[in-house]
Amino acid sequence: MKKQTMIPLLSGILLFVLGVAAVIMSRGAALAEEASASSKMLFALSLILTLVGLLVAIVSLLPKQRKTDVRTLALASLFAALCYIGFTYCKIDIPVGSEKTAFHLGNVFCVLAALFLGGMWGGMAGAVGMTLADLTTAYVKTFFLKLCIGLITGLVAHQIFHLSQDRERKVSIPVATVLSCAAGMAFNVVADPVVGYFYKMYIMGVPQDAAKIWAKMGAVTTSVNAVVAVVCATVFYLALRPALKKASLMPSI
Repeated sequence: MKKQTMIPLLSGILLFVLGVAAVIMSRGAALAEEASASSKMLFALSLILTLVGLLVAIVSLLPKQRKTDVRTLALASLFAALCYIGFTYCKIDIPVGSEKTAFHLGNVFCVLAALFLGGMWGGMAGAVGMTLADLTTAYVKTFFLKLCIGLITGLVAHQIFHLSQDRERKVSIPVATVLSCAAGMAFNVVADPVVGYFYKMYIMGVPQDAAKIWAKMGAVTTSVNAVVAVVCATVFYLALRPALKKASLMPSI
């Protein structure tokens, strides 16, 4: 195995092991009654460290691609900020017992980022932006789910429909955009309630009945959020794409 692959792989494994150890040590204090905000924050950071370590290890084994330019990094940072804003401020909370679910616009910018930047960067923008919004609740299944939304949307958009390559595309831009967004959000509609159910029970220690109620309500809000994300992301992409291409700001994917 090459040195360029071995170093990030070992780093990812180390981060994963440290994250698991931190999760085990911090879980009890974070889930205790009247747990402090610092305990919950430490637990959340431990979970994120575990996920980041796993992600680094997996990415290190993937085929190497060309170097990322500053423009892509800047756009990814911008979309991460928009995901944070859409998830934190553009939402309606719905209490479900001691827990809550919400209608929000965060997924709109996660899907939009995948359309413009590809699956990996779009997924990371959504994962980072919306996980930061969830940090204080230790509810970091967000990182995994939003990353997958971006990866699936980007895969369908750029590997199947070749959305960024005009010469290779055989499907119209509006149709390709809608189907790409729908693919990512279809995954979320199924995965969010299911992952949330097990996350609530086995990570957060929520009783099974309460977790079932949350999953049912979450399925409703997730479905509504998915429809909103597909419609809004498609409209935004079709509106912004010509302007970004004219200004030579469209990343080459």
